[in-house]
Amino acid sequence: MDFSEKLLTLRKSRNLTQEELAEQLDVSRQSVSKWESGQAVPELDKIVALSRIFDVTTDYLLKPSEIDELSVRAEMLEQQQKKLEGEIQKGKARKSILLNCAAIYLIAAAVIMLIHQMQWEIDFLWNIFPGFTLPVIVLLIATASAIWVCRRYVEGMKDSFDQPVR
Repeated sequence: MDFSEKLLTLRKSRNLTQEELAEQLDVSRQSVSKWESGQAVPELDKIVALSRIFDVTTDYLLKPSEIDELSVRAEMLEQQQKKLEGEIQKGKARKSILLNCAAIYLIAAAVIMLIHQMQWEIDFLWNIFPGFTLPVIVLLIATASAIWVCRRYVEGMKDSFDQPVR
């Protein structure tokens, strides 16, 4: 693996565009493009800056080595695995949210049916909540509960993604 291939692989492993890398190095995007295509080689100060940005030695950047290529590919695979794990977590959270919300609305429907079975309770509650029907109130409570459950899961997801990966 030569310098141009290493630069391209490192840039992609960090999810940087040529433009973003160029900004960090204070060069044009075309310069980065030429370095990656092997049409040009950066000056020494830019090679040192690249080693700092990618946290590698200048020897790694300049000397060909198959072991280094394998380590970069392993890092890329680890990043892809983390991304897939995150997607799996999001999918599980969505499924859990849907099941919890469905359970809330099923409970609300059961409460509405129970209220209809107890005629004397309806008369009492109607006097307390004039102008509203009791099923609407139960559905509003169920909706508020579903929103609370969704917010709890979203906040939990944010917390799990903010923690450093070890």
